[in-house]
Amino acid sequence: MARTTPSARSAGTPTFSMLGSDTAITGNIEASADLHVDGRVEGDITCNSLVQGEGSEITGAIRSETVRVAGLVRGTIAARDVVILKTARIEGDVAYDSLTIEQGARLEGRLSPNGGQTPPAIVQIPASREADLVLEDAN
Repeated sequence: MARTTPSARSAGTPTFSMLGSDTAITGNIEASADLHVDGRVEGDITCNSLVQGEGSEITGAIRSETVRVAGLVRGTIAARDVVILKTARIEGDVAYDSLTIEQGARLEGRLSPNGGQTPPAIVQIPASREADLVLEDAN
């Protein structure tokens, strides 16, 4: 699970986590950091910002402030800003505030504008819970 410590975030240091093309994860991912996925994820992803690489596959729901999709997504996307690149294939619904779709992208699902409101699916990780999880990871 990608996590940042509260002290790194409070210092204003930008955080970034990357899952390489040789990485396959089964399970949900919660990250307060920005996340770049080039590998394969079977599970839900909740993060601040998600960038998906061209050859990657995500099977599960995505909840983020911003999402940039270039690979295959089988599941729903809920974000304020969504960019769907021409190499992207999405099999699921997309809820957004701002949407950009490049010519050539494939989408099988519904598009739902949020009208300036945060999609209900976007959740914030409570600071107290995050600190507990960081302590658990350290043991």
